[in-house]
Amino acid sequence: MSSLVMNTPLPKHYSCRPLMLRPSEAATAWRRNPVQCTTKFFANPRVASTLQDYHLDVDPSNNNIFKGYFASEYEEKLEKIGDLVKSRGEEDDPIESLIFVDTIQRLGMAGHYRKEIDTIMQKHYLRLGDVDFCGYQSSLLKVSLSFRMLRQRGYHVSADVFNNFKGRDGKFRDELKQDVWGLLELFEATHLSFEQENILNEAQHFSSQLLDKNISANTNSNVVEMRFKHPFHRSIARLNFQRDVRGIDKWTKTLTELSEMDFLRGKCVHREELRQLSKWWKDLGLTRELNLARNEPSKWYTWSMAMLIDDISLSSQRLHLSKSIAFIYLIDDIFDLYGTIDELILFTEAVQKWDYDAMNMLPDYMKPCYKSLLDTTNEIGWTICKNHGYNPINSLNQTWASLCNAFLVEAKWFASENLPDANEYLANGKVSSGVHVVLVHLFFLLGHNATNLDDISNLISSVAAILRLWDDLGTAEAYHMSKHESMSHI
Repeated sequence: MSSLVMNTPLPKHYSCRPLMLRPSEAATAWRRNPVQCTTKFFANPRVASTLQDYHLDVDPSNNNIFKGYFASEYEEKLEKIGDLVKSRGEEDDPIESLIFVDTIQRLGMAGHYRKEIDTIMQKHYLRLGDVDFCGYQSSLLKVSLSFRMLRQRGYHVSADVFNNFKGRDGKFRDELKQDVWGLLELFEATHLSFEQENILNEAQHFSSQLLDKNISANTNSNVVEMRFKHPFHRSIARLNFQRDVRGIDKWTKTLTELSEMDFLRGKCVHREELRQLSKWWKDLGLTRELNLARNEPSKWYTWSMAMLIDDISLSSQRLHLSKSIAFIYLIDDIFDLYGTIDELILFTEAVQKWDYDAMNMLPDYMKPCYKSLLDTTNEIGWTICKNHGYNPINSLNQTWASLCNAFLVEAKWFASENLPDANEYLANGKVSSGVHVVLVHLFFLLGHNATNLDDISNLISSVAAILRLWDDLGTAEAYHMSKHESMSHI
């Protein structure tokens, strides 16, 4: 971002709300949300369609669909595909193995076969290691597929291999323009580029222009168009759920059937998790006192579901993460809609102390939220300690203290109407996005000892910056559209 943009004062529509507004007035004020991107994410037709297919807004009454014969058939197919994955690792044709693994990943079933897939990818990397990868002579499709899948698994492969597809003039050769599937694999591979890998920037420009032109001319299949619009590296496989089963083989029918059954099984599991989360939230009763606060368990659950959707066995982790996200929203609403500056300072200090006795210093309407936050986070800490052998509670409560500090900074800005410049705003906005809270909880819940948060601070900061700016762009667009519509009625 240019220095001109970064030093420009922010427009007033970034305000959460002026704190002099009464709660009833503030509830109608334009608010920006933590840990969101809902404006764009939930408006995406494919995401909206999938969530509707999951019926996440409905309390399911029947979750027994996987009992009896259906469960037996599912396990049988799961085992059969598992045997096929193992056998693929022994085959002489590595590309067929990669296509098979890629298909499993695109169908959202890679979580069932992690060890087998790791074995296949390691063998493929070692096989290529016998020669210089940059000298790998094969078709554009095979080279691009190998490059993408190896980088996805963290293997070091050089992007210079794509120079083999350039002519003497330094441009990609003309005959590649007719290789649609090769161009598609090249386009997908370019999404795993590092900084200053100019060859991949050139490749993305080259492949995207040709694919866009071919799609506009209706010369490609729906699969090509879908993969062009939703590259694997930038998508959630289960939410795209493409019937992308390539090749004609004995495994095609079984794999397609299994993917449909696996999707249905996931649907049942996610419904049950949402039912549990909704019951937990209702039993807390926090919105009875804070009746202007958002009451959206399905939205909170969608975030954790999307992050952990590839492994259906992570129910406990999804539920715990959803509870943390619920409190991010609730605390944000307290700062936006209810608290005076003095009250918000008290709440922030109480969170920093992380002590039930500190509840006595809070206004009555804040006490239930504060107690529930401590209860829930301490329970999460105990679960992590029991499962993984270390107590993360100090790190967890530090993330909540940082979040409240960031909310308080924003509240003071908006109360005084002294808006920050973009540098100040983004530095604080990365914390107020809630990303730090979510990712630290996530790392611990997955068994990664993130006690030394310095090791992951750059990762968290980058994710938070992307999310904050993306959400603010969506919020600004929606604000201007709403303002335009209002003016048109005058």
